[in-house]
Amino acid sequence: MFKAMLIKEYLLVFRDKHALAALFVMPAVFILIMSLALKDTFNEERSVLSMAIADQAANDSSRLFVDSIQGNKQLNSKLLVSDDTHDVEQQGVQFVIVLPDGYGVEQDKKLQIQVASDVSQAVLLLFKAQVMQIIMQQKMDSLHARQVERASQAGSPIPEANSLSEKDLMNIQYVRLDEDVKPTSTQQSVPSWIVFGLFFVVIPMSTIFISERKQNTLMRLTVMNVTIPALFAGKIIPYMIINQLQVWLMIAVGMYVVPMFGADALTLGGSLPGLILLSLALSLAAIGLSILIATVVDSVEQATTIGGIINILLGAIGGVMVPKYIMPEFMQNFANISPMSWGLDGYLDLFLRNGSLADVANEILALTSFGLLLLLLAAIIFNIKIRTVS
Repeated sequence: MFKAMLIKEYLLVFRDKHALAALFVMPAVFILIMSLALKDTFNEERSVLSMAIADQAANDSSRLFVDSIQGNKQLNSKLLVSDDTHDVEQQGVQFVIVLPDGYGVEQDKKLQIQVASDVSQAVLLLFKAQVMQIIMQQKMDSLHARQVERASQAGSPIPEANSLSEKDLMNIQYVRLDEDVKPTSTQQSVPSWIVFGLFFVVIPMSTIFISERKQNTLMRLTVMNVTIPALFAGKIIPYMIINQLQVWLMIAVGMYVVPMFGADALTLGGSLPGLILLSLALSLAAIGLSILIATVVDSVEQATTIGGIINILLGAIGGVMVPKYIMPEFMQNFANISPMSWGLDGYLDLFLRNGSLADVANEILALTSFGLLLLLLAAIIFNIKIRTVS
């Protein structure tokens, strides 16, 4: 009997093309799109600031400044000629730098900088830091040139030049990652859409559950002494296996498909047992929510609508659609109410921080408890409805 229930569940799911698209195609496409869309966000060498430069001084010092600006990979710059306007909005850039006549020669000549009104304070600080670094490097190079000249005249050893280059001053290493390894957009995207994709099981599962309830299939099974735990197990096991297929399909997309389009490949550096247990716990949470919705509502339309809305809300709150690290502090705290946030944090620990099983133990426990609690509520409600009908 139980084997027949499992086979029946698989047949119903795999005959539903729309359900298969929601469970497998949609999250895979999201992973591909978001990994490519965010690829440059994690590229340190991309241009993040746009500017135009007008060199009215046209002396050695100003030309050196312009060369330094144009040689900086984080600054997307263009050189204005004399007839060009210096208006930042008309130039379509974030900043316009004017080097006035006498710059670099007369001490009171300062850079004239025009800033677009939509530039945030964080971007302005980054711009000022880049410009200050260039100016400081110029002053240090000028000082070194004078030291070299004096040393040559005195016959003394030539002093070494000082550098403000990042590579000369610091080594940067991401926590828990190997040296020279950086987080990528794929490492960030795959966890989000695995979590979101697993919770979409609510639509096919609740649809089938309600259809069987209306056709009295579930009633007949209970009359045949199939207990509610066995009945639920006949639902949980097939969808838990389907969820695991989703997880590994999406990991395969991140590892093999995304690199074909130019983004970085997903790497699995964390605990494999942790990944398996976390995926099972997340699946149990998603299935528990699905069965609870299916037992509470009265129609397929209600189940798909309510299930879809809850999925989107949990995803938005839990940091699937908008990363938690860019949310304000109160929203980051509020995100912790979403089980999607627990699953996402666990996957990020494994994919992004090479986490161990112990690192994701709390998330596994929380998701398992959440899933079991919802299943218990669903069983109570289902039992009441069965008794009412009978």
